[in-house]
Amino acid sequence: MQAAVNDKIIQLSEAGWLENLDEWSEALAVEIAKSESIPELTDEHWDVIRTAREYFRDNGVVAEPRAFSKIMKQKFGDDRSSQKYIYSLFPTGLIKCANKVAGLPRPKGCS
Repeated sequence: MQAAVNDKIIQLSEAGWLENLDEWSEALAVEIAKSESIPELTDEHWDVIRTAREYFRDNGVVAEPRAFSKIMKQKFGDDRSSQKYIYSLFPTGLIKCANKVAGLPRPKGCS
């Protein structure tokens, strides 16, 4: 699978995960989001994406959903920390969708 961004072809896995994490960009995130049935990335989407990327940068692993909810609660309050909220933005949730759009590695056991 491939994505075309700024006249460059980016390699994605068969399931749409970024092959080379260094190639991630916000423009690529927009393209991956479209393939995940997210027509537009709002400020709320970007808050989740940036928070997920910060967690990965600081910890070297993607956040588990419960830990991520706690971080979102600390940063943005109760209204934006539940799994229901994450699913309202990313149809298949944090692990399968938000992390993919954020250009993070596919978690073990995730299809």
